[in-house]
Amino acid sequence: MNHRVQTVIALLLAGLWGAALGYLHLRPGFDPLERIEATLADLRSSIVGVRPSPDIVSIIAIDDRTAAAHGYPLDRATLARLVASIGTLQPKALALDILLVDPGTEEGDAALATALKDTPSIIAGAATFPKSLQAVTENPEDPLAAVPQAQQLLLPQPRFAEAAALGIVNVATDQSGVPRFIPLFSRAANRLDAAFPLRVAAIGLGAEPLIENNGIRLGARRIPTDTGQRLPLTFYGPAGSIRTYSAADALDGKLSADAVTGKVVVIGATVTGGGDVFPTPFDPILPGVEVMSTAITHLIAGDGMVRDSRTRQADAGIAVLLPVLLVALIAWRRSSLGFVIIGLTVIVWAMLNLAAFANGYWLSAALPIAAGLPPALIFGAAELWRDRGRATHFADQSERLQRIEAPGLGEWLARDPAFLAEPVRQNASVVFIDLSGFTGLSEAVGPAMVREILSSFFELIDEEVRQHGGAITSFMGDGAMILFGLPAPTEDDAARAAACAVRLADRTRLFLAGHPELRRRRIGFKLGAHCGPIVASRLGTGDRQQITATGDTVNVAQRLMEVAASRGAELALSADLLRDAGPNAVPLQRGELTGPFETNLRGRARGMTIYAWHGEML
Repeated sequence: MNHRVQTVIALLLAGLWGAALGYLHLRPGFDPLERIEATLADLRSSIVGVRPSPDIVSIIAIDDRTAAAHGYPLDRATLARLVASIGTLQPKALALDILLVDPGTEEGDAALATALKDTPSIIAGAATFPKSLQAVTENPEDPLAAVPQAQQLLLPQPRFAEAAALGIVNVATDQSGVPRFIPLFSRAANRLDAAFPLRVAAIGLGAEPLIENNGIRLGARRIPTDTGQRLPLTFYGPAGSIRTYSAADALDGKLSADAVTGKVVVIGATVTGGGDVFPTPFDPILPGVEVMSTAITHLIAGDGMVRDSRTRQADAGIAVLLPVLLVALIAWRRSSLGFVIIGLTVIVWAMLNLAAFANGYWLSAALPIAAGLPPALIFGAAELWRDRGRATHFADQSERLQRIEAPGLGEWLARDPAFLAEPVRQNASVVFIDLSGFTGLSEAVGPAMVREILSSFFELIDEEVRQHGGAITSFMGDGAMILFGLPAPTEDDAARAAACAVRLADRTRLFLAGHPELRRRRIGFKLGAHCGPIVASRLGTGDRQQITATGDTVNVAQRLMEVAASRGAELALSADLLRDAGPNAVPLQRGELTGPFETNLRGRARGMTIYAWHGEML
């Protein structure tokens, strides 16, 4: 087959690849690149930077100062006084981002209901959804066809629902917990409810929302929406970017009228440990009330991000054109101008994408990369192989393998010498093991015995890791870090990691008991295991490189060793790992699994659920 025919076939395949990804991108409720796109959206937000928020919404925060003076949560009588004091300053709308599901005292509930009636008020409800949402399809005749149906609604007490309008406070987050969208409607059996921000904006603007395909109309303003009538969220900055005032000042009569009069007022909790918080590109703990207020501001000011069917269609078009263009330019390989144009094409696309994002149009960054990169790399590699020949290819492959230290990955690196040449974000399971008290032993027994002990210990680890299909990314002093999920994640990574951790606990216990010096000095060990997203990469330059992993998942797995030690256990496993591993991952007949426990980890603001394992002597 001549080179021209090969090029034509490559162009066709590149176009088909881009078209397939574009088709998946257009399907409602299904986007395989959503996680990557979320990361790139955060990057673009950070580059664009903080921007001032319109002076439309004021947050009255039930903060630490309020809690210290009036307790937390506020009783209904105090909440009624807060609503009444704000109402006297004549806001456009007053929204309570507080679930009033349970009854309070009769006197307090009656006072709150009266206060809500005296001011244009909105109160919050919430919807719960099954873990696995039923697939939905886009129906041009029904703008709500792609809205998933809630499993259950958490609604306020009837007396409050009669006194104020209702809005649902749900947010749609990505896998890392960052709020990406506000579902503007929630469907349940025989009812349709507007989202809390939409209901607040409608009352603030004095216009009932009209539902359209790919959008919502509020009076004269049309708000574009993404599939499923979702409002994309972009944040103005860190906590406090939307003007925030303490509820303590409002209760004490010290709140300025300028903070309330003619504005939309949102009451919500920011007290430490008392309200929802979310990570954003600007703040790792943005209060939930500010997320809601951001969405309200987008709807009233019309300054939200545009991500609708038209932008997705533009994404799909770019996904077809970009790989075809890159393959064509690579085929023009004998001209240095071709490679210059390739670089300029990528730079121009990146700048245009960033400029669109800065001006409120969310064009996908992940889709063009996923569409263009594989065809360009594959075709470029094929051209390189064709020009340089097999001998050069295998010589380079051998040289690269000798520079990588990661047991368990040699076979894969033999097939793909460029593996992890660039960092890769993916899911993996991580196991740490470490000996306790070994530093003191090293000082006492001398380097020769230390080397002998560690060699035997590391050989033990290597045997078990290879047996379970893992990869040792590093030996660290008297411990090791082990990954399950490289070179590519599989469904049984967590199960293999859990099984390997238990086997390591069993064998290490026997190893320590069988060595007189280790037994006499009561050398112990600890293990930690967790799963989640990691960033896998190569570290080092020149003649020595090492494959490693970084990220919060790695940090948590390492901290779990401390948890195991503090609980007198051999192994601490996260609930996430056990859930993914399945019920039979840990052999209960060989030891004791206790939990679940809620525990705090050093360096983390939020706790997590763990299980502890202690085996029996075999």
